[in-house]
Amino acid sequence: MKSQNEQRAGLLYGIGAYGMWGLVPLFWPLLKPSGALEILAHRMVWSLAIVAVALLALKQWGWVRELVRQPRKLGLISVAATVITVNWGVYIWAVNSGHVVEASLGYFINPLVTIAMGVLLLKERLRPAQWAAVGIGFGAVLVLAIGYGRPPWISLTLAFSFATYGLVKKKVNIGGLESLAAETAIQFLPALGFLLWLGANGSLTFGFHGAGHAVLLAATGLVTAAPLVCFGAAAIRVPLSTLGLLQYLAPVFQFLLGILYFHEAMPAERWAGFALVWLALTCLTWDALRTARRTRAQALRLAADALRAAPPETAPLPETSLTPQAPAAAQPDRTA
Repeated sequence: MKSQNEQRAGLLYGIGAYGMWGLVPLFWPLLKPSGALEILAHRMVWSLAIVAVALLALKQWGWVRELVRQPRKLGLISVAATVITVNWGVYIWAVNSGHVVEASLGYFINPLVTIAMGVLLLKERLRPAQWAAVGIGFGAVLVLAIGYGRPPWISLTLAFSFATYGLVKKKVNIGGLESLAAETAIQFLPALGFLLWLGANGSLTFGFHGAGHAVLLAATGLVTAAPLVCFGAAAIRVPLSTLGLLQYLAPVFQFLLGILYFHEAMPAERWAGFALVWLALTCLTWDALRTARRTRAQALRLAADALRAAPPETAPLPETSLTPQAPAAAQPDRTA
């Protein structure tokens, strides 16, 4: 019962995390007239503040000393901070410039880019269905490039930056909250310096458009940290295959918002491109589920074979003693 409750809670945490990421396009327009760069800087500064409070409450500071002693990890975290800065900045600009649908495409093709990077950088070997998915995804990008009249650079930048971020995070291998704290600590001084520069030349909007606007800018830290905390809670409670399926919730929500709420145009060639992307993701998901099922069946089969091959337990030899034995009626009952 406890396991089922844990999985149910994990599923709710996962839906909450990806749901928040999917609905975040509704938040960034509320921060106008702040520009994308100012919003990005506030997101970095306030994210560090939120994460620092969380770490203080949890008393999780031991990892800082270990991290400082590992220059290689610090370098990788600096790379992660750089690429996620690019990802955040492009995404905020895309949403506030009316490109929500194109931004959602970036997170649809992100799994395909991750697979391609695995082949090119890690020399991983793909199964036929994965090759088919990557090929279909490449065709989709070509169709969309024709439809947009240019390469979908917003989508490609978001997909490649987030795939690179995931690759670096895998190598760093520290907790989500700790990783975000380290990354935002690296981002903090440049972001704060940029905000101070905006204030010096009179371009800063924080505090000049009412208290509500200032609170919303400060809330960028909460908007960043809350889904990450939910994702971390989900990751330890549900299988990776379930998280893999849930990840499509965010771009689906973003796509629907772009069409239904922001009323972005979707001519036929864009529908064709998105249809190819969805076909590629269907191939990828089908292959992942089939592989997971086969792996689980093989593990069960090996466990059963191991049990059959184990030698039978030998019966204990009767005790022998030189002392006189008690009468049978006096023996304690061992059948209970």
